[in-house]
Amino acid sequence: MSEGQNTLAVRLAGAARSRESWIQLLKFGVVGGSGYLINLGVFAFLSGNLGLYHAVAAVGAFCVAVTSNFLWNRYWTFGPGEGLAHMQAARFFAVSIACLVINLVVLELLVTSGMGELAAQAIAVAVAMPFNFLGNKLWTFA
Repeated sequence: MSEGQNTLAVRLAGAARSRESWIQLLKFGVVGGSGYLINLGVFAFLSGNLGLYHAVAAVGAFCVAVTSNFLWNRYWTFGPGEGLAHMQAARFFAVSIACLVINLVVLELLVTSGMGELAAQAIAVAVAMPFNFLGNKLWTFA
């Protein structure tokens, strides 16, 4: 195991034992739940009402939800801490983009397998969520 992997393992183990981490996970879930509803609502509007292609609608929904999620996570879940808002926003956006890639891959796999677009998006967002939490806890708001 490399030194970087060992450091990450130690940080994850410490976080798993911390009551504060579990409270943050709960708050992150609440924020994520609201973002999830925002994402699905915007996705349904863009794909259903405006007729946009599902991948384009997913990106639009992502943009609206990620803005809401950053603000709630910065001020309620993790707190701003010592980090500068613009640096945290850049990191949050980078983590979110990585999770969007996961979302889009899962979405495309599910849609091409015959699943309905909205159900596929609901599952794809849920699959990406754990990666989102860890990236933001361990990097964005660390």
